[in-house]
Amino acid sequence: MLQRIVCQVLPIALVALPCLAGAQSGQSEESRWRIGAAFGYGQRTNPLVQSEDIPIAVDLDIAWFGDRWFFDNGDLGLTFADNDKLTASLVGRLNSDRVFFGRTNTRFVTLDAAGAPFEQPVDFAPPDRDYAIELGVELLTDGRWGALQLTAFGDASGTHGGYEFRADYSFGWREQRLYIEPSLGVSYKSADLNNYYWGVTDAEAGNVVLPYQAGAGVNWHARLFVGYQLTSHWAVSLVAEYERLNRATARSPIVEAGAVRGLFAGLAWRF
Repeated sequence: MLQRIVCQVLPIALVALPCLAGAQSGQSEESRWRIGAAFGYGQRTNPLVQSEDIPIAVDLDIAWFGDRWFFDNGDLGLTFADNDKLTASLVGRLNSDRVFFGRTNTRFVTLDAAGAPFEQPVDFAPPDRDYAIELGVELLTDGRWGALQLTAFGDASGTHGGYEFRADYSFGWREQRLYIEPSLGVSYKSADLNNYYWGVTDAEAGNVVLPYQAGAGVNWHARLFVGYQLTSHWAVSLVAEYERLNRATARSPIVEAGAVRGLFAGLAWRF
C-alpha cells in the first residue's frame, strides 16, 4: 500500500506532522502499526468571528494497516486496488470544517455588519454546527517526480448534503538525517457544504449579522515539513501551513479572516 501523502488528523490536532518514512523513523516496513507523537508548541488560527486560535502542545499519530482495511488518524478505509503504481480505497471520515466551531465565545461586540459602531454593545454568539460523516474515494500514486493524492468525499450523514474534491501534491527530499517535504493542494467545496458551515440562516441572523448563503468555492493550501532525525525514534520537527479560504467562505459575516495559518515545532517520537 502506498504511503498516504497527507496524514489525516484528529479533530483536536489540526496541524499533524506528515508521516515520516520507515527509514527515517526506524519503523519496520512489515509493521502494521504506526504510532507516534509530537511534543512542542504550535497554533492554528481560527477564521471564525468571536473565536480563539487553537493551541497545539501534543500531536498524536496512530494508524493501523491491514491487508485491505486500515485506520489512519480517524479515517477508516477499505483498499480495493493496490499495486506499484496506484492505491485506491474507500474511506470514511469526519468533516474538518466543524473543528473551528468548537472554540467560540459569546462576547460583546460593537460593530455591525458594515463595520459601523453601535451606540450600545450587542451580544453575539457564533452559530453551532455539527460534525458530518463523509464517505469517499482516495487515490494515491507516487514516483521519482513526487506523490499525488486525489480524494472525493460526500456527506453520508445528512448533515450538510454536500461534497468535496481535493488534490494534494508533495515532494520529499532527504539528505542523511535531514528530511524536507513541501506540499501544495486545492480543494473544491460544494455550495451545500459551504453554506451549512459558513452561511447564516434567517433564524441565526440578528442585529450584528445579516442572513447569508454561501456558494461553492475553491480553497488552496500549502505546507512545509522539516524534520531532523536525532535517533531511530526521535526527531526534531517543524511544520508550517497556510490555507486560503474560498471567496464564498471569506465573505461570510461570521468569518473575520480569509486564511488559516498553522505552525508547530517540537520533538517527534515514533514507536
